[in-house]
Amino acid sequence: MSSVKVTILGSGTSHGVPMIGCDCPVCTSPDPRDKRTRSSILIETAGQSILVDTTPELRVQCLTCNVRRVDAVLYTHAHADHVTGMDDLRRFNHLQSGPITCYADAHTGAILKRMFSYAFNHDPNYVSAIPQLNLAPIDGPLELNGVRIIPIRLFHGELPVLGFRVGRFAYCTDVSRIPDESFELLRGLEVLVLDALRRRPHPTHFNLEQAVETAGRIAADQTYFTHIAHELGHEATNVELPRNMALGYDGQVIDSIGD
Repeated sequence: MSSVKVTILGSGTSHGVPMIGCDCPVCTSPDPRDKRTRSSILIETAGQSILVDTTPELRVQCLTCNVRRVDAVLYTHAHADHVTGMDDLRRFNHLQSGPITCYADAHTGAILKRMFSYAFNHDPNYVSAIPQLNLAPIDGPLELNGVRIIPIRLFHGELPVLGFRVGRFAYCTDVSRIPDESFELLRGLEVLVLDALRRRPHPTHFNLEQAVETAGRIAADQTYFTHIAHELGHEATNVELPRNMALGYDGQVIDSIGD
């Protein structure tokens, strides 16, 4: 497999940063790395562009990061901040002259079909006005035109969700617990992107202390944190983190990750 390039399209929590009506130091920060849209990434490898989640800001993220192709979409789970931009995939249908396959576990797939039933009907009378999507199940590792994708079972509170591994890269957002068997799938990583919501404990996300501890156990060469709330300023937080850990930020490109 070719080397892997990852673009962090969004690094923010479900509210985004700045939050509506908040005047805290991070929400009013002039540092562009403190401006966080909802969490998503683009994985580029072997001539393919694989999107993980479709956030409410998908259109803006794609314009900002010059995304011009989406060959497939992987879904971590069906919470609103990870799926409600699905309609914007229709632009890629037009650019690529064909449908896009979305991959999700059974629970997430059922919710997507209910929320966006029109996107899976392929009504020829509305082909240019609605997304043209196929839905495929995730029930084990995937092969997308020679690219092997390993789903990683995680827990978001009590909700089972998915992370994904491609080569020596893994993405684990919206996680508060990693089962022992999933740690085995995270060995030997060059780059890990991992949930780190805030300093205070949270019932469905790692806080910063838990994220640092978990990243240390996984021992990737480099870890970037994501799904970040407005309690964590980019520059001030990075000063206190271990040498091989840092907050990720919108538009960050992580290039030449080995296979």
